[in-house]
Amino acid sequence: MPDLGIAEKSRISEPVVADTGRRNAESPDVGRNAPAGGAGRNAMTVDVEDYFQVGAFADIISRADWDSLPGRVERNTDRTLEMFSDCGTTATFFTLGWVAERHPELIRRIVDAGHELASHGHSHVRVDHQSEDEFRADAGRTRLLLEDTAGVAVTGYRAASFSIGPTTPWAHRVLAEQGYRYSSSINPIRHDHYGMPDAPRFAHRPDGADGVIELPMTTVRLFGRNLPCSGGGFFRLLPYALFRAGIRVVNRSESRPAIFYFHPWEIDPGQPRPDGIGAKARFRHYLNLDRMEGRLRRVLADFQWGRMDHVFDIG
Repeated sequence: MPDLGIAEKSRISEPVVADTGRRNAESPDVGRNAPAGGAGRNAMTVDVEDYFQVGAFADIISRADWDSLPGRVERNTDRTLEMFSDCGTTATFFTLGWVAERHPELIRRIVDAGHELASHGHSHVRVDHQSEDEFRADAGRTRLLLEDTAGVAVTGYRAASFSIGPTTPWAHRVLAEQGYRYSSSINPIRHDHYGMPDAPRFAHRPDGADGVIELPMTTVRLFGRNLPCSGGGFFRLLPYALFRAGIRVVNRSESRPAIFYFHPWEIDPGQPRPDGIGAKARFRHYLNLDRMEGRLRRVLADFQWGRMDHVFDIG
């Protein structure tokens, strides 16, 4: 097995072509053989949104009603910060502008604790539900809002529901125009709500050397398919041992850092349960919430973690 502690840059490979028709230049110099020391071998990320803002509830909970619902994002994010402090972990917090407007002190606590602040868009609107101009306005507005709130530069972006894909070929160009340096918005799996299974599995620049870096969610290649290994609902559904084994394969056999994500509401089994949720959405959202914090503490102990910008050396 390769020595993961050796930060050895490899030669740039030939571009690979995804089914979007665009050339995606793989960037093996970004993240390969990431050091196991202070920067962290893997990237821990949090999508900061409340329980009622998830995509699965979009058809039953109107954005116009969000302010009337009992919010829990501040208390759950503070619990997340405490957990990271206990484990000596830093992370990247992809944060909704909507949350920053209502909880500016929370945003400053995230930054003061040494974590990276990044954008999750303003109101959790899917990129593929926006026009190019609408996306440009949303991405630019949210970056400036977060920067003004926290007093730090914001260079990272994650699309709501991993919704950058074949129908949004302009998205990475727009992000670059709006001052972002990287995106973590593609999940290269098959899923009924998102996914781009033919996209490169690791860091690449969809628009060439001068464009933003795309850092896809972690997958394991097995039986000709990309299997999810990046957290979220799958982490609550599948046995912990499978996830641990998958991350070890990515680290040791492929010499790459993994990217892990979760939401603050996933450590809150007591959250309100709105009426009208379909059976599938209810199962996905509430499954094993009571076990999530314990599992997170296990994965934090079993691997070394850090912020996206540190792990992937994004200046």
